[in-house]
Amino acid sequence: MGAIDFYTPATGPDLTTAFNAARSHHRWEHGHSGFTGTVAEKETVALIDEPRRSERAATARAEQLVHADDPRISCKWGPAGALPITTDSGERGWLLFGTASY
Repeated sequence: MGAIDFYTPATGPDLTTAFNAARSHHRWEHGHSGFTGTVAEKETVALIDEPRRSERAATARAEQLVHADDPRISCKWGPAGALPITTDSGERGWLLFGTASY
């Protein structure tokens, strides 16, 4: 199977809670059989310790990291990346991103 990039904003009181909620949501949306190309395929998350930024700016930064094959997030079986963001609705959260099996 192949892989596809994903970019998912998530909110919650902490990164772990937001990550788990996003994974649950995408499993519900795309099924539990695997190969969804979403954050549902990820078991762990790696915080990319950078300044909080807008969702749009974080997506651009995440695209740079994915296209540069950043070793923290480059493996489709490895962790999702997480950048701190302020969502479009003004909430503090994280942009979860990476490459997932598809």
